[in-house]
Amino acid sequence: MSDNTPSVKETFKSVAAAFLGVQSNKNRTKDFANGKLSHFIIVGVISVVIFISILIFIVNLVLPSS
Repeated sequence: MSDNTPSVKETFKSVAAAFLGVQSNKNRTKDFANGKLSHFIIVGVISVVIFISILIFIVNLVLPSS
């Protein structure tokens, strides 16, 4: 692993920022230059699964069960 490759924490932060639409152009450029596509795909899929799970939990909490 090279020194420029983002850590797992940095990858999660970058994916979260992009997911929310607040990723800066500087960070996006750095991610494309130094990051590994596979890491971003894995973290992205994990983030989407967590997001959907949270939405399902909230909907089940709010809506009465039949």
